[in-house]
Amino acid sequence: LVLADQGVCCIDEFDKMLDSDRTAIHEVMEQQTISIAKAGIITTLNARVSILAAANPAYGRYNIKKSAEANIQLPAALLSRFDLLWLIRDKCDSENDLRLAQHVTYVHQNSKQPPSQFTPLDTKLMTLV
Repeated sequence: LVLADQGVCCIDEFDKMLDSDRTAIHEVMEQQTISIAKAGIITTLNARVSILAAANPAYGRYNIKKSAEANIQLPAALLSRFDLLWLIRDKCDSENDLRLAQHVTYVHQNSKQPPSQFTPLDTKLMTLV
């Protein structure tokens, strides 16, 4: 986080992070500094950073009957330090999943987009007058 000072730090699998690492992030998100005490050196480093974190729901599925905190299983004290919680749900739809898988497979096999089922709009129509 010190290396990302005055920038953005993106963290994937935030829910799988060790508790000790999450505890360190509390200080950064609250005070924008990191305290270090190692090899007889005690110092505080700046970590003025925006944190973008992604986490998966517990047990692999988001339960709409539970709160975001219960689904993600992260402490409320940590979640409250984020300015925005944005939930992206993947609704179960085997037909849509099959179409997506076929598209991805086609692109990987042919190194190009599959033929369109429609005629795209001319870009001149999208320019502002």
